[in-house]
Amino acid sequence: MDGRELQKTADQCTVELPGAFLEQRPDWDLYKVGGKVFMLMTDMPGHPVVILKADPDDATALRHQHTDITPGYHMNKRHWITVEGGGTVDEELVKDLVTDSYRLVVGGLPRAEQPVDPHAYGRRA
Repeated sequence: MDGRELQKTADQCTVELPGAFLEQRPDWDLYKVGGKVFMLMTDMPGHPVVILKADPDDATALRHQHTDITPGYHMNKRHWITVEGGGTVDEELVKDLVTDSYRLVVGGLPRAEQPVDPHAYGRRA
């Protein structure tokens, strides 16, 4: 999957996320829930990327497993990852990463502002 397909897949995944909305800024698409960012899309010099929140341990493992996943571009390098199109990133992984990022942000919202239970939402049986 190339960078444009990556961004298209990530964007389509957000349509199903309760309370998620897009805020567009010059050169950045910000995806938010409860006023908090869970995904960003932009073009780094030469290529489109998706930036997602990730559990620090998961982020480290993902960076070791996938050359197309690096520390968050212009973000906290421990809690955010940058995903590029190419090699080992496929549609299923992108959907999982977007959902996980959303759940992490929802989990940080006050309970009354959570559109879903972050511990149950998006989990596979």
